[in-house]
Amino acid sequence: MSSNEFEKSKVFSFKDSIEYSDGGIVSKTVLKKPTGNISLFSFAKGEALSEHTAPFDALIQVVDGKGEIIIGGKSFFLTAGESIIMPASISHAVKAEENFKMVLTMIRSNQDSK
Repeated sequence: MSSNEFEKSKVFSFKDSIEYSDGGIVSKTVLKKPTGNISLFSFAKGEALSEHTAPFDALIQVVDGKGEIIIGGKSFFLTAGESIIMPASISHAVKAEENFKMVLTMIRSNQDSK
């Protein structure tokens, strides 16, 4: 196990596995493989990841709070239990409407690595 990945064969809760940081964003690596990554994020209210693109699809799963996910200029407001897929090569951004935790899963395809 990599020291910065979650421990394998151990039960955990995403919501309880990361704390909020006043005025900041915290991230933890759940799994990191050549084929993709799973990361856990916590955002303090008002914090954001600026608009960017990625060469592969990414799945956001909200585990706490409420966040705004902007994809191609369109806003989506998600709360705990909701998910959305951000398509490859389309600009996207994330903003915390309130304290907000999410799991980000990025999976590369063979075509992505070429």
